[in-house]
Amino acid sequence: MTDAPDILWLDEATAVGNPLLGGKFASLAEMMAADVVVPPGFGITTAAYRRFLEHADLRDEVRRVREQAPKLDIPDIKALTAELLEAIRTAPLPSDLEEKVRESYAELERRTERSLVPVAVRSSGESEDLAGASFAGQYETYLWICGADAVLENMRACWAGMFGETVLSYKQDGESVMAAGDFGICVGIQQMVEARAAGVMFTLDPLNGDRSKIAMEACWGLGEGVVGGNVTPSRYAIDKVTFEIIRREITPQSQEFRFVPDSGGVEFAEIEPERQEKPCLSDAEIRALAEQAKDIEKLRGAPQDIEWAVSNAGDVRILQVRPETVWSRKPVTGLGAAGSNPVSHVLSRLSGARGPAASKDGKAS
Repeated sequence: MTDAPDILWLDEATAVGNPLLGGKFASLAEMMAADVVVPPGFGITTAAYRRFLEHADLRDEVRRVREQAPKLDIPDIKALTAELLEAIRTAPLPSDLEEKVRESYAELERRTERSLVPVAVRSSGESEDLAGASFAGQYETYLWICGADAVLENMRACWAGMFGETVLSYKQDGESVMAAGDFGICVGIQQMVEARAAGVMFTLDPLNGDRSKIAMEACWGLGEGVVGGNVTPSRYAIDKVTFEIIRREITPQSQEFRFVPDSGGVEFAEIEPERQEKPCLSDAEIRALAEQAKDIEKLRGAPQDIEWAVSNAGDVRILQVRPETVWSRKPVTGLGAAGSNPVSHVLSRLSGARGPAASKDGKAS
């Protein structure tokens, strides 16, 4: 695959569904092609990742780690991967690859008309969307990264995240997923949304699989608070046909994740008292999000798990789209499938979002 590109922009025609972008970023390219409003960005492709491994002479070590790690306990996995992780963080890059990343970040600055444009640096693995697998929260994401040097540093951190103990120990039906194939990873570089509110929504009810509803969780600030479990979100249930809000639970919120200029990073900061008791979304914004969710489900032909943000100006942005992996695997009987309650699965979608001053848990932008 020597002719495969190192960089693919989300708005390129060849990006739609392209495996070089991994599951997460290829889905966003599909959304952008369908006129879903997605923040602009580019992917440092799986081909670039594999070219780096060849350049650094790490392929044999990667193979050894993948073969041995599933047999080990977590402390032993950490010991096994220590040298590999250090090499990924420090080995020289192919010079032309570094140049391409720097040029692409500069192009994103031009497209957004913003110098040092803040970006989310997201892992997008080939293994993420395997049938029945849910890697949500196991790969790394870094928030509010500014400048080409920082992008390159966090690109390496995403590559290293392929060999974190949670990824290497992940099993599906009792079998190691990562040991089953030579999976690569794309690193997505995407303009940050300066979110007034953010969260997740499912195009079914995660409590019972009812496909006539859209379930939404929302919080003030970056959605890291929802997916990382740092705040108790406000919750809404919306009828998928009429878009009527049939249930709402507004939860007071005293802190939010937001960019703090003084520290230059994302922090879990106090919300001013007059905003703490107020809902973070208007009814019009809830409807706009629900309509977007229904369109995305129709486009992709199956229930979806969607991360979103609403900007300070009230603009809705879609940040991530992935198949819902619990109820979608069950046969549909009436409006909802009967079975065990998957709430623990839904609410434990811990992620690896990190800003310069943020905690590990969470992954919204």
